[in-house]
Order: sequence, then structure tokens, then C-alpha cells
Amino acid sequence: MKNTSLLDQFRSFYIRNYPNDMETHIEYFAIFGGLGFEVDTTQPISFLIEDLILENFTYLNAKIEDLTLGNPINKRLLHALAVGDRRIFSAFNRAGLNNSNGGVALNYLQERGLVQIEYSREECNKSPNPKNKLKRELARQRISHKVLFTHPFIRFWFYFIYPNIRDIRNKKYSRLFKNFKLRQNSYTSLVFEELSEVLLNYNLRDAQIVSSGSYWDAKIEIDILTIADNDKIYVAECKWTNHVVTKKEWQKLTQKCEILGIEPSQIILFSKRGFSKELKQMQGKDLALYSSDDFEVLLKNTSSDELIDSLF
Repeated sequence: MKNTSLLDQFRSFYIRNYPNDMETHIEYFAIFGGLGFEVDTTQPISFLIEDLILENFTYLNAKIEDLTLGNPINKRLLHALAVGDRRIFSAFNRAGLNNSNGGVALNYLQERGLVQIEYSREECNKSPNPKNKLKRELARQRISHKVLFTHPFIRFWFYFIYPNIRDIRNKKYSRLFKNFKLRQNSYTSLVFEELSEVLLNYNLRDAQIVSSGSYWDAKIEIDILTIADNDKIYVAECKWTNHVVTKKEWQKLTQKCEILGIEPSQIILFSKRGFSKELKQMQGKDLALYSSDDFEVLLKNTSSDELIDSLF
């Protein structure tokens, strides 16, 4: 598979389909991104899933089988990574794999270009005194890296299509669409988070970024933690929900920073549907707010030369 960045895929999706607004763009891209099909974004998503994916199931499933070698272990791991917390060890457990066969499968999926590793930025637990042992609960904690899908469509397939293959073969779609309706926002959140990091780093393009990505340890998760030169720290949370983000989310993120012992240069909140009046009044040097419309800057100067071929 051709290795293309999420931003390149996002721009290509725009050139091919010209969605009416950024919320629509992100929502449809989270499903069809990377596939390379023409998508009429004026049509409901459920209609397009049936028309473009389910009606082409035999063709698409054959392509997925080729990518995964038809190996049940590879497919179980992809499903576990799609629906879980993306941590490697928990995905192995969910898929019923051990470190050996799970590791072999993960290496293959990386080599095939289906997934990539997002390395943890947590430091290993160490005793201040090398002669002393860590407490048992600390010693048991092991750093688990996470996994990202390289193409949104592949994640969609293993999130919604793969667990319903038997029904789909029998033209029974009700269970799939019921699950999709319940989980669509939750599913889209990850792609929104990835794109939010791209937008944040774009806005910091005049600074030298030392490291960027999500942060997680045994107790805390932060959607985006970016460190730039001069020790400037930017922390962000991303909310893909159907209601405005309130001051409560800012307070939660502030508390996480206090627990981690960091003083961010700026807190950033990304939202699908905007922000409360109270939060807007707080916006300034220490707090930046971005809604769906702000992602349009990522599409500046697009051209037909950037159009990416079909995934298959």
C-alpha cells in the first residue's frame, strides 16, 4: 500500500468530492478517507455506506482479504485495534493473542502499510535508588505503545463491517446500522483528533516542534501534547460531539496538567459544534478555540495534482 499522510488524504478527499463544509468533510472522510471513491457528500452517510461499501462488499472484501492474507489473526487484531483503546497489549488481549503471535501479526500489518505505531512518551518506572525494588504495582505497569490506522476506511471496515460480515453476506444490514448510529461520533473522534494535531502543528509552523502526539500513562490521557522550541508546551483536547464545549472541559484539562506537573504555554480545545459563551470570553493568549470551520485552512492551495489514486 502506498504510504500517504493523513493530511494528503484529507486534501485529496476534498479535491475529489468538494464537501459543502468542514463538518461534513471530516465526518465523511472518517469513513471513506483513503478509499479513492467518488462520494456524493450531499447524500446521507447511511445511504452511501450501503451504496458504496455494502453493494461493493464482494469486491472490497476480496481486497481486504488480500491485504490481510486472509489470516484470521491479522483480522482479529485489526478489529481489536479499531474498536479498543489502541494500546498494543490490550489489543492482543481483546483479540485473544499473546505477545508472540500478536507481535508477528502487528509486524506484518506495519510492513503492509495498514497501521503505524504511536510510541508512548511515558518514562519507565525506576526506583530513585538502583539497589531498591519498585513497589509491586509499579513494577507491573508496563508502557504500552498505541497503533494508528494509516487509512480511515480500513479502520471503518474493521470497526463496523468485519464484525457483521455474516449478516452482510445475507443482505441483512440492520445490526450494522444500529451500531453505526450509536457509535458514529465516538468512531469519528479519533480522526478528528488526528486532524486536530495536524491543524495545531500547522498553526505552530513558525516554531520548531520537538515532539507532538497524544500522551498517556497509567492514570492520565491527553489528546494532544506538543512541545516546541524554547520549552513551550501546548496541550489540547478534542470533542466530536453534538453539543458545544463548556468551561468544564477546560477545567478537566487544567487538572490533568497539574497532575503531570506541567505549565502549558497554551491550552487548545477543538470542537465539532463550537463553544459556550463563557468559554469564548476566556479565549486569548492562554486559551485557543477551534471549531470545524477552522480546518479549512488545511485545504489552502489544493490542486488536482494532489489527487490520490484508489486505495485498491
